[in-house]
Amino acid sequence: MGEIVNLKQAKKAKERAAKEQRAAENRAKTLTPKALRELEKKRKEKILRDLEGKKRED
Repeated sequence: MGEIVNLKQAKKAKERAAKEQRAAENRAKTLTPKALRELEKKRKEKILRDLEGKKRED
């Protein structure tokens, strides 16, 4: 048979993991220098522009 699991504890553990994931993403965003953030943003915009220019019109 399966392992007995306390649902309340499992739910709290899942929420803690999600919260830690969000915190890690926020740390990565706030700790990068502004110049690097802007560079990454410009690269993404260029990729999107390039893709948009390559689309075919049917």
